[in-house]
Order: sequence, then structure tokens, then C-alpha cells
Amino acid sequence: MPPPTLGRVTTRELADRYGRVATDLRVSLTDRCNLRCSYCMPAEGLDWLPDDTVLTDDEVVRLIDIGVRLLGIREVRFTGGEPLVRRGLVDIVSRTRAAGPDLEISLTTNALGLARNAQALKDAGLDRVNVSLDSIRRETFAEITRRDRMDDVLAGLAAAKAAGLGPVKVNAVLLRGLNDDQGPELLRWAIAEGYDLRFIEQMPLDAQHHWRRTEMIVAEEILAGLEAEFTLEPAREPRGSAPAELFLVDGGPATVGVIASVTRPFCGDCDRVRLTADGQVRNCLFAREESDLRTALRDGATDEEIADRWVVAMLGKRPGHGIDDPTFLQPDRPMSAIGG
Repeated sequence: MPPPTLGRVTTRELADRYGRVATDLRVSLTDRCNLRCSYCMPAEGLDWLPDDTVLTDDEVVRLIDIGVRLLGIREVRFTGGEPLVRRGLVDIVSRTRAAGPDLEISLTTNALGLARNAQALKDAGLDRVNVSLDSIRRETFAEITRRDRMDDVLAGLAAAKAAGLGPVKVNAVLLRGLNDDQGPELLRWAIAEGYDLRFIEQMPLDAQHHWRRTEMIVAEEILAGLEAEFTLEPAREPRGSAPAELFLVDGGPATVGVIASVTRPFCGDCDRVRLTADGQVRNCLFAREESDLRTALRDGATDEEIADRWVVAMLGKRPGHGIDDPTFLQPDRPMSAIGG
């Protein structure tokens, strides 16, 4: 594979039929994970993608380069599964930085193993991390994740902060009957540690298809629980295409975010596109259709031909995720196989 070309020579854009342009690329590096969060996958795990279908490091970097150089991508987020289990992660980050010196490059992770890799990732060009952590109570953490690994997550967070991978963001999902009373506790801890906390509504992306809207903790409940102990007011900066609605905590400067994908959808401002670990374009988390780039890649297509395929794939993006529509069907792939 030829080395990525530095700088942008954008000749196309990833526009859909509703005037939205994707500039934020989420790249899933693997569908594998070393936790078994109850709202994501069953205790026994899942059947992983066959190794020969997963993009190689060179293929990942080439597609990112095409996105940056030809299609106007300005942000790259590496996701999974758990991206830290991908052996080539540091090298992929380094080569992505070479392909886009001005890119914003981030990582969504459960932080297992981050303590060992945080500085290397920073040196490779990673800007920041988002860490999933739903409880700081050991028993609750173990019940949700089915693993007693909370100390490793906390060590990973501390290493990320020490390495300068900031702002360090923490993503938490509140689950009825498990941790729905722990919102204020999480927020106090995050503020004390200097992390930016974001609560995320549970989405219909579990492998078991057990999600029920009537059982989820919605944004109004999240905010009501926090306001029992804190004064919240909407942050003054414009939200733009960011998924989190930000609130100043007790007058600031600390903030807390709520990502209400289900009850307060922000589809109209979406600027994201996703690439799965096996080389499929998904233009929405909840899409039931995918567009194959891997086959073209392996059949010898040029960068320009792949870019054209990607542009066509974006034209199928729907105006919204449609969760409130009676005909809504949950995607066949779970979150672990799509990448957040």
C-alpha cells in the first residue's frame, strides 16, 4: 500500500439527501470485548467475526486516508468492541495522525489495558479518550460488566489523564434496578477527579434484543436525579452537532452531559458516519442497511472508486433513527459489532 498522502485534496463530500455532511468518522477496529456488559451482550459472549473478514491494519489506514484526503473527514474516533484488544492500535493511530496532521483523533474504550498504553497512544498522536464506566461501586460494576475489573478501569482513567489525553470523558448508562440511584455519586466522583461525565440513554443495540423503551432510564429521570443534589443550568456554548446536551453544575465550571439519543434525538444535526471492523459503511447506528467497501478494497479498486462508493452509501441515510415509529426494527448487529 502506498503511504498516505499528507494534506487534503477533498473533491467530494459525504452528503446525504437532507443537507447533512458527515465529517466525523467512527472506526470500529474489532467486535471483540473483554467485558460482558449486560446491556450489550450475553454472559457467554458472541460469535466473533471471522478473522479473514476483519480489515487489516493497512486496509483500515487506507480507508481513513481516503476519508480524510478525498471526502472531508475531520475527526476520527476508534471504537470496538474494545479497541484496546486490537494489537495494531498504536500503529494505526500513528499512521492516522500522519494521514491527517490536523485531525481530531479519539478513542472510546472500557479502559482495560489503558494504563499500559495511554502514553504510547498519546505519543502516537491520540488526542483524547472516552471511557465507559457505569458505576464506581465495585459490586455494581461487577454485576453490570460480569467482571471484577473496576480497579483496572480506574487505573486506565488515571493514566489517560496523566498522559494528557484530555479532556477525559466518562460515559455512563443508568439501568433500572442496578445503578439508577447512583447518578449523583458518579457526578461527584467525576468532578473530584477532573473527568467530564456524560450520561447516555440506553439504546436498542443489545445483542439479546431485550431493550424495552418502557424500562429505560430517560433523560428527564437522569436530570431529576441529579437535580436532587445539584443545581443544573444549560451550558451557554452552542451544542452544534455534539450528541451531549451540557449543563453547568452548581454554576460551573464543571459540566455534566446527557446524551438522549432516544427521547431527545439530534438526528437533524448528525455529522457522523461509521465503518465496521469488517469494512461496511453504516450511516446511522440504527441503520439496517450497510454498504460494502471491503470487497472493492480487496478487488483492487482505486481510492477514487472507493470514495465514489462511499458517497453513494451516504445517500441512503434516513432523516432520523425512527425509534418512535411503530415499524422500527432493532438492527441485526449489536453495538459491539457496529462501533459507537
